[in-house]
Amino acid sequence: MEPKQAKRSGMGFIGTLTLILIVLKAFGLIDVSWLWVFSPVWIAALFLLLVFGVILAAGRLKKGRW
Repeated sequence: MEPKQAKRSGMGFIGTLTLILIVLKAFGLIDVSWLWVFSPVWIAALFLLLVFGVILAAGRLKKGRW
């Protein structure tokens, strides 16, 4: 018998928020720059890069290679 695996489907919070902002901007309901419309995507990407960098730096410090 195989272990049960969690299945995730659909868009996550970041994707949903981005889609909502795109629709609002496209219909002229908000007057913000496209930079801010796509901000959920790039803010999430920057956060992941920051977390990865901290983990990488901590590993290098622990091994004494810095």
